Amino acid sequence: MIPFSVLDLAPVTEGSTPAQAFANTLDLARWAEHLGYRRYWLAEHHNMPGIASAATAVLIGHVAGGTSRIKVGAGGIMLPNHAPLQVAEQFGTLASLYPGRIDLGLGRAPGTDQATARALRRYYEGAETFPNDVQELLAFFEPAAPGQTVRAVPGAGVDVPVWLLGSSLFSAQLAAALGLPFAFASHFAPDAMDEALRLYRRDFRPSARLEKPYAMLGVNVVASDSDYQARRLFTTQQQSFINLRRGRPGLIPPPIDDIEIYWTPAEKQIVERALACAVVGSPDTVRAGLAAFIERHRPDELMLTANVFDHAARKRSFELAMAAMQGLQAGSPENLPTELHRPDA
Repeated sequence: MIPFSVLDLAPVTEGSTPAQAFANTLDLARWAEHLGYRRYWLAEHHNMPGIASAATAVLIGHVAGGTSRIKVGAGGIMLPNHAPLQVAEQFGTLASLYPGRIDLGLGRAPGTDQATARALRRYYEGAETFPNDVQELLAFFEPAAPGQTVRAVPGAGVDVPVWLLGSSLFSAQLAAALGLPFAFASHFAPDAMDEALRLYRRDFRPSARLEKPYAMLGVNVVASDSDYQARRLFTTQQQSFINLRRGRPGLIPPPIDDIEIYWTPAEKQIVERALACAVVGSPDTVRAGLAAFIERHRPDELMLTANVFDHAARKRSFELAMAAMQGLQAGSPENLPTELHRPDA
C-alpha cells in the first residue's frame, strides 16, 4: 500500500494567533505520527496572515524536536527566496540534529507577491535561475572536495533527501533530468497533473539519489462523520481560496452553512477547478474517493492536506483518512503501486 503523508500550512484561524497555530501544528504532527503517516511537510509562504509557516526551517526543527519517528520536511522551500548555500546550511543542520528524518522539497515560485519577494531577496531575478540554483544546492550536500573554497558547514556530506515540487511541466522535466523525486501540487493546481506525471516517468534518468521515478500527489481530504458535515468543513478552504483570488487574504475563516451565497458563479467555477483533487465526505465516501484517485493516477505516495477551521475536527479528519487507507490496504493491493523504490528506502 502506498504511504500517506501530511501537508500543513500552520493555519492561523480567526480569533487565534501564530503561537496557537504552532501549538496546533506540533499537536497535529504528533497525532499524524501516532496514526502512521510517513511525512509531515510544512510550506513556505510570506505576507499571508492566515499562514504561519514563513520561517519554514525553524518550524521544521520545532516539529522534528517534538516528534520521534515521522519524517519532517519542507513542502517546500521556495528557492528563489534564498541563497542555495543558506538552504544547505539550514537543512544540513536539521539533518544533523535529526538524522534520517528531514526532507527538503524545493519550489521555483516565491510563494508570495512580487513586492514581498523583492523584500525577501533584494537581488531577486525570478524563477529562471531555478535549475542552476538546484544544482548548486545539490553540490553543497556532496562531500567537500580538497581545496573547495565555499562549503556548507554543516551540510557537506550530510544525507538530505531533495524533492522537486511543481504545478506545471517545468519541474517535472527538471526532476526527471536530475533523477529526483517529484511532488505535484495537485491539491490546488491540478490542470497539468497527468501530463506532468507522464513526462516525469517517461524521461526519468536514474541518479545517485534515486534509481526509479517516485511521484507524490497532493490531495485535499476532509473527512467527517457524514457527507454534510465534511462538506461544511470544506467551506473553510473554499472561502480561503476565494478570498485569495479577490486579493484579500486573511485569517482562516470558520465554515458556513451555504457556500453558494459566498461566491459568484465565476468564482465557483475557478475554485472547483483549482480544488478538483479533493475527497470530501463520510468515511465511506473518502475511502471510495481515495481508491478512485489512486487507481486513476497511480501515485507512489499521497500527501493529504486539510484546511479545517476547528483543530479537533482537523485531527479527526486525518484520523478518518488514515482509517480509509487501512481499508484500502485490506482491499486489492495488487492493483496499487508499490513502495519498493521509495526515495527514503
